[in-house]
Amino acid sequence: MGINRTAKGIVLVPCLLLGAAFLAAAAWGSEGPAAANRTLALSLGGVLIGGGVLAQLLPEQTPERSDSPQDET
Repeated sequence: MGINRTAKGIVLVPCLLLGAAFLAAAAWGSEGPAAANRTLALSLGGVLIGGGVLAQLLPEQTPERSDSPQDET
């Protein structure tokens, strides 16, 4: 069983949404306790978005063909 487009989409969407949420928290959380975690939020956001994009770049396997001829009757 190989990697297919649906699985890639299932990985991409949550990664982009969570990554964007972490980046937004880093951008707008400059005051209070969130300021101490700004570097962590930027790192997690970047890793999640990078992972989602990387999952899209994985090559798909070609469908396997059987070596035996099939009857067309």
